[in-house]
Amino acid sequence: MDALNKKTVEDLEVSGKRVLVRCDFNVPLKDGVITSDKRIVASLPTIKYLIDNNAKVILCSHLGRPKGEFKPEFSLAPVAARLAELLGKEVKMATDVVGESAQALSASLNDGDVMLIENVRFHKEETKNDPEFSKKLADLADLYVNDAFGSAHRAHSSTTGVADYIPAACGYLIQKEISFIGGALANPKRPLVAILGGAKVSDKIGVITNLLDKCDTIIVGGGMAYTFMKSLGYSIGTSLLEEDRVEDAKQMMETAKAKGVNFLIPVDNKVGKEYDPNTEAQIINSDEIPDGWMGLDIGPKTQELFANAIKGSGTVIWNGPMGVSEWENFAQGTIAVATAVAESGAISIIGGGDSAAAVQKLGFADKMSHISTGGGASLEFLEGKELPGIVALNNK
Repeated sequence: MDALNKKTVEDLEVSGKRVLVRCDFNVPLKDGVITSDKRIVASLPTIKYLIDNNAKVILCSHLGRPKGEFKPEFSLAPVAARLAELLGKEVKMATDVVGESAQALSASLNDGDVMLIENVRFHKEETKNDPEFSKKLADLADLYVNDAFGSAHRAHSSTTGVADYIPAACGYLIQKEISFIGGALANPKRPLVAILGGAKVSDKIGVITNLLDKCDTIIVGGGMAYTFMKSLGYSIGTSLLEEDRVEDAKQMMETAKAKGVNFLIPVDNKVGKEYDPNTEAQIINSDEIPDGWMGLDIGPKTQELFANAIKGSGTVIWNGPMGVSEWENFAQGTIAVATAVAESGAISIIGGGDSAAAVQKLGFADKMSHISTGGGASLEFLEGKELPGIVALNNK
């Protein structure tokens, strides 16, 4: 995928034009109140650029899963209100998606005005990428900008379909994702180290397979590591195990060896009697986990092993925690790795989802070069898959 060659918002002539911008305003709501506006704040650079360059700005997004019906609890109205506060200017809110309200508002915009249409998923045609619905969305505007990386792996009307009808480019958020993740895969500053954690090997097989051709070192921690230990014939007690992936794990380690890739798995673990934040715990070597105990974090020797491998790296890609990092007793491994990445001086790319949450919660966010805004999208990007929302954009 030549993601690095896509047009950006700066390649479009936006002055006086109506620009439809797909944002990721899928914010957490509690009783109609936004509990975190991170995603709204993230969209501001693209929106402000368009306002400053006299575009007529039409914003769209999904929120939650209304399953193709108008449901007031999934309305984007709270987003429009918060956005108006952040921009210090009115954000006109349409009462529908492609109906009379949206059409009338988009026709009445002056240069520099901003409006938001309702939740695109109020129409079931959105997730089906229905051409007729895509055309109606495109008819609201002259140009299209996609800035929702978190939805770039979905081929929906508002993420890909509209690009069939009007010129399409990416906003600053997607541009940053493409340059960081795409750049790290295409032309990394070496050594390139990938740290993979989380519960399941099956979620990461594609990523590991793709990275085996690109990385100098691959580090595996978290629940998925026990399937690798099992493939070496270790007893792993009641630790997480994907029995049907043991052969795959073995194969990956053999491939790494053949390719000269340094493949590290934990040498010791912090194990618990049961899956509970306050369970009785002990430190045990990887090949000696007793029956009835489960691995819940990497041990101190492993923390040191991983930290040494991260030191002196040129680029680090990290996706997934090293243990049950939301429990204080089992967060040490993730903290140790975060510290090592922060101190490495490497270009550090944190895949979305749990690892992003862990880095933010532990206070390391500002020490990382790039924290991805998309969980599923960044995983698929790391797998080397084509992301429909990026493929659909015009090449430079």
